[in-house]
Order: sequence, then C-alpha cells, then structure tokens
Amino acid sequence: MSDQIIKDASSLGQFHSAISQICEEKGLDKKSVISTIESALAAAYKKDYGKKGQIIVSHIKSESGNAKFKQLKEVVNESVRNMEDLKKVEIDSDDFLKEANVSKEEIESRSLQLLKEDSDYLPKFNNDKDVLLKDAQKINKKIKIGDFLEIKLPSEGDYGRVASQTAKQVIIQRLREAERMAMFDEYKSKEGTIINGSIHRVEGRNVYIDLGKSIGVLYSSEQIPGEYYRIGQRLRVYIKRVDEDSKSSGITLSRASVGLVEKLFELEVPEIFTKTIEIKASAREAGNRTKIAVISNDPDIDPIGSCVGQKGTRVQAIIEELGGERIDIIEWSNKIEKFISNSLSPAKIIKIELKEEDRLAVAYVEKEQFSLAIGQKGQNVRLAARLTGWKIDVVQIKDESKKEDEKDQLTDEDKFEDKKKDNKEVEKEIVEKIEEKEVAQAKLDKEDSEKKIHQLAKGEKTKMKKKNEKDENKKEKEKHSNQLVDKKEEIDKKNDNLKAKKTKKSDKKN
Repeated sequence: MSDQIIKDASSLGQFHSAISQICEEKGLDKKSVISTIESALAAAYKKDYGKKGQIIVSHIKSESGNAKFKQLKEVVNESVRNMEDLKKVEIDSDDFLKEANVSKEEIESRSLQLLKEDSDYLPKFNNDKDVLLKDAQKINKKIKIGDFLEIKLPSEGDYGRVASQTAKQVIIQRLREAERMAMFDEYKSKEGTIINGSIHRVEGRNVYIDLGKSIGVLYSSEQIPGEYYRIGQRLRVYIKRVDEDSKSSGITLSRASVGLVEKLFELEVPEIFTKTIEIKASAREAGNRTKIAVISNDPDIDPIGSCVGQKGTRVQAIIEELGGERIDIIEWSNKIEKFISNSLSPAKIIKIELKEEDRLAVAYVEKEQFSLAIGQKGQNVRLAARLTGWKIDVVQIKDESKKEDEKDQLTDEDKFEDKKKDNKEVEKEIVEKIEEKEVAQAKLDKEDSEKKIHQLAKGEKTKMKKKNEKDENKKEKEKHSNQLVDKKEEIDKKNDNLKAKKTKKSDKKN
C-alpha cells in the first residue's frame, strides 16, 4: 500500500496552508506542529495495526506528503530484564481486607509495588518493545545496551473511526501543550513587567484579559477596589506570575500590586529608568494610597522633584492611570530615625525613639499633627510601618521638654543646618516686618489723604448748602412780599369800588 498520506497536490497545498495558519494563530514553530501530526499518525497506526506494548513513531516529508512508520525496540540483556515470568509474591489477601475494603486490582497493584521495592526486581522482558543485544547486533554491529533499534513498518493509508478520533485527540492535546509552552517561554521573561491588554470577558469577579498571544486572568484579589471593567476596555496590567503547569490560564495579572506603581514610575520618570534615581521601598493599599521612598545617585538631582515633574505632570499621569489613588513620594535615608520621620509625611514629627530589641519606633508629634500622622483609619501610620519595616507608635507630645531632648540628640551637622535654617528664618522675618511696616505707613498716609479730601469736600458741601438755603429764604421773602403787594392792591381796588358805589348812591338821592 502507498505511504502517501496526502493524496494529491491540492490537498498538499491545503495541508501546508493549514499548518501555516496554525503556526501564525498560536505562535508555534512549524517543526513543532509537524511533530504533533507525526505523533497523531503514530497513535492512529498503533490503534489499527499495532500492539499495546509497541513503540511506534512516524515521519512525514512535508514536501511530498509521504509518511514513514517505524517501531522502536530497546536493546537489553539479562542484566536489565527478567527473562522469566514475574515472580509471584505471596500476600495474604485476608489481611488486606481486614485493614480496608480493597478490591482485587488494588491487591495486585500492591504486589507489583512490593516487587519494585525489592532491590533484586527487574522488569519483565517484553518482545513487543525489547530486543536482545545479540539479535540487535545482527542488524547493527555498533548498537549497545540502552539504544533503540529501528524496525521499518509497512505504510498504511486507511484508518478506522476510532483511530481517526485518537489522532484528532492527540493533535488537540499536543497543540495545547505546545501553545502553553510557547506562552510560558514568551511571558515568563516578562514576569514583573507592565503590559497592555484589552478585556476579553468577565466571568463572575474574575476578568480575562487578551494580551495578544495569550489570555491572562485578573482575579478579584488583584483588582483595584471600586474599579469598573467592561469588555473591550484597554488597560495596563502587571504580570505578577506565569505558571507552567496550569490547566486554565497560566498568567496571573494584577492591578493592585505595588509593582504596578513602581513600573509606572519607571515609564514616566526617565531618571528612574536610567537608574539615576532608585525606588528603595514602597507600600500600597490599592485604590486609596501608595508610599514610595526614592533616593538619587546624583547629588545635583532632586529625587522627589524629578518624580513629581514640572507642575506635577509625571505623578499626575500615574494617579490618573490608578483612578485617582493618592501617592506620597518621600526621600530615603540611611538614618532610620530620619527615614521613619519622612515616612510619616505629611505629618511633622518632633522626635523618634527606637526600641531595636522589639523593632519598635515611637514617634512624638504635637497635638495638631496627631490625626495627620495616624491618617484616616490608621492608613498613614500603617503604610509607613510597611514601608520602613518597623512597628510605629504615634504619641502626642505633652510638654516642651521633648523638643529640648530632640535638640540635644542632633549631630553637629544637623545643628549647623538648623542654625543656618534659623538664620534664614530670622532674615525672612525681619524682611517681612519691614515690609509690613512700610505697608502700614502707606496705609496711614492714604487714610490721611482721604480724610483731608473728605473734609474739604464736606466743607464745600456745607457752603453750598448754606448758599442754597440763603437763596431759598430770599426767594421765599420775595414771594411773600409780592403776595403782600398783590393783597394790598386787591384791598385798594375793593375800597375804590365801594367809594364809587357810595358816590353813585348819593347822586341818585339828590
């Protein structure tokens, strides 16, 4: 029978096209896919034409579509194989049944296990997969014990339904294994980095994210509390862990890990990427607040200013990516007292007392700073403790003696810096007082000027008022005088009329 599995040229073209498509979609090597198909053909051949114990392999010439089948037999002798029947070990089955209700198969398995534990036990010679050295050397004189003798098998082209189904299952299983191994090799090197992905599906509280060549899972414990996810949404995720032996997705992603914040700073701050600035420690409560401690390897570069960026642009981009999460950037210090004091920022610490045997730090603060040092629900002091690795107790200071003790414990360098700082503050205070005095004097001069202007205006107003009143009075007098003249003229007129009437009356009488 012909050994050509792919019968014609068109089928051969489809075969090559299918392999290329699988390689492209799954990200697999072509040799790996061909090897998978060869294993499937060997399994199908063994199912229909072979025996249970045989080791059968196949080889496909992809250019022609021809398949060759071979049987492998291990070269053995009496030193590595038992040439007789398996030794029978007498085991009292009644004792087994007394201990537990076990089946006959379990008893036989127990017997075989006892044989294997015996140092003198050798596997039984199997003619289907073993060949004696003397027989093998008749075919190949250079062969030795432990090698495999290849025996050519006749090619078969017709396979039954069961064999075909077996081949299909082998191909699916091997392709999945190859895909998982390719995924593992690619993403294992990316463990601990940030990658962009889009949400593929949401199942319950777990979110599955398409990373391009594989699907990663964002478990509920690795999500930012309160963050909403929708299908198709693109977001940055942190590759927390890549597992090789995983039946489901082997890539565990995170949005709640502190590593996400560190890598975002590495992307946004070039000085961190070039190692000029280092992130020495970090602590995070996802969705609420993060503290990171940074140090500069260049004395001319301010680590906090570089991380914040001009007008806060760098840190603001990270805050937006994390949905508004608050980020505190503090300066790392080798002096643990100073580092703990910085870690409680933005609260101002008066004094730090260390109890090294208990790894406990007591922070003294003023009354106004106590709630700020503790933080909402103890968040600030809790993150500071995780950042520094010390237990921290915050104590409210009661008297000024604590401040004096703090001054006594300062080093000469710190005292010089404090004195320098005090001088600057004094100079600043003097300048401020002079400015205040000048402002006050200018204010007084302005008030005097306004007062004089007001008084002048008031005097002019009074004069105008008096003049107006005088004019009014004059007008009233003139009006009254005119009224009197008019009244007198009216009376004179009436008198003349009366006189005229009397004269007329007397004339009539005469």
